Amino acid sequence: MKKIYLLFVLSVLCMSCSDDFISKNPPSDLNSEGFYKTETDMNQAVLSAYANLRSLYNQTYVRLGEIRSDNTTYSWLSGNPANEKGIDEFSSPLLPENNFLASCWDDSYKTILRCNIVIGRIENIEFKSETLKAQYTAEARFLRALIYFYLNRIFGGYGVNGELLGAIKVDREITQAEAYDMGRVSLQEMYDLIIEDLKYAENNLPESYGSTDIGRVTKGGATALLGKVYMTMAGYPLNKGDEYYKLAIDQFKSVIGNARYSLVSTYKDLFEVSNKNTSESLFEVQYKKGTQGGATGSPWNNNFAPRFSDKEVVLVGDKGGENSPTQDMSNAYEVGDPRKYVSMRDGWTNAKTGAWENEKYVCKYYDVSTSGSDNDNNWIELRLADIYLLYAEALVRTNGDKQTAIDYVNKIRERARNTPGDPDVVPAADLLRNYTLSDFATFNDLLLAIEKERRVELAFENHRWFDLVRTGRAKDVMTAEQKFDGYSDFTWSDDALAYPIPMTVMQSNPGKIIQNKGYTQL
Repeated sequence: MKKIYLLFVLSVLCMSCSDDFISKNPPSDLNSEGFYKTETDMNQAVLSAYANLRSLYNQTYVRLGEIRSDNTTYSWLSGNPANEKGIDEFSSPLLPENNFLASCWDDSYKTILRCNIVIGRIENIEFKSETLKAQYTAEARFLRALIYFYLNRIFGGYGVNGELLGAIKVDREITQAEAYDMGRVSLQEMYDLIIEDLKYAENNLPESYGSTDIGRVTKGGATALLGKVYMTMAGYPLNKGDEYYKLAIDQFKSVIGNARYSLVSTYKDLFEVSNKNTSESLFEVQYKKGTQGGATGSPWNNNFAPRFSDKEVVLVGDKGGENSPTQDMSNAYEVGDPRKYVSMRDGWTNAKTGAWENEKYVCKYYDVSTSGSDNDNNWIELRLADIYLLYAEALVRTNGDKQTAIDYVNKIRERARNTPGDPDVVPAADLLRNYTLSDFATFNDLLLAIEKERRVELAFENHRWFDLVRTGRAKDVMTAEQKFDGYSDFTWSDDALAYPIPMTVMQSNPGKIIQNKGYTQL
């Protein structure tokens, strides 16, 4: 049986030195007790934390943040393309035994472990530059905050004891004995740590890096993430309201006013493999194909292709079928919206039979230079368009300048109009026209328009489920989606707003770890 202390093991995979940031790949286990002695050692420890993000973004976060929503599902069963929420893996309520939950928990805490090693040991190491020392600490604290932000949006919720609980707070290296005695803390306490980490990161990260360190987080990334944290805290389940929406606005204005960041000219260019880390990017998880065993490449070419498409789409064999767009997602795009053609397809032509296979798939992350599972695509975690739309939403929610909010939504729509679309689809005559205040009878109508714009602009980027939860829209949206797909007897439960704590974690510390409401307490 997996024990919780295994999540906090005191050894770490350390990165080998190389000429650029991404190719530093963890080749072996090194003894952490005797290793962290020099400035170079600490750099390798920081890079080890970055490296562990790949296992989280390869599959885990997509399953728990995108497939859970009305955007996508699995399409693994022949004759049932929708296969709503697929083979019981994402049914509601999700079972604590689900191995995706355990993988998410384990890989998240492994990354936090790497961050804690840097944060805890760096003070005892002599650096030539105190600025560099603070930067390494800031990078580790940003990454720790990012992972805790995910953990608390995934697992944070009302416990069976009625308290609003977050994850298990591990903000330093701990012993095995200490691990056995740990339980969950309040959700507020977890967010306090996230905010503290991001404020430190914002104050100590550089604005940019040299060419060999592209991909490391910058001050802009920390500023943007802190804004998203405030935005989340303003909504469900903490429901802090206007005060935190206004804090978010201040963060977003700082990013928007930074001349280093601008929208890429077309939506298509944003996802071209050759355009990684663009002027729109605030933080990307770095992938690079061609390393030994494909250890640093991204897998979405195969994972997101139709399951039985073989070479008609990409070389997938019997893989693929994950993150398949729903019909409702397909319908969400305005007729001729070029973003749909960049992001997804409604089907594919079977080369063997000549038949059209009505099986939707995501094509946003395709690397045309290869057709396997070792690809060059990065995962864009934070980008300027996301910030524009959150800024617009926060302005409306605080009864701020509605025209400014609409202007920022229109910037996104204007960029989309500049993008080459599907040559076989005739765009609507008023394709993605600019909104005006007169288009919206109420502020709620404007909020729904912003929500829809976020859905199509950020489709398949792992935002949708978290947006639905924080805005209190999950019940209405998911009930409508289930009925749209033919599940008329679907009954919503608010227990679905938080995932259950994994069974392996509950079994490791029975009685000490409180389960979320709706699930069995051990």
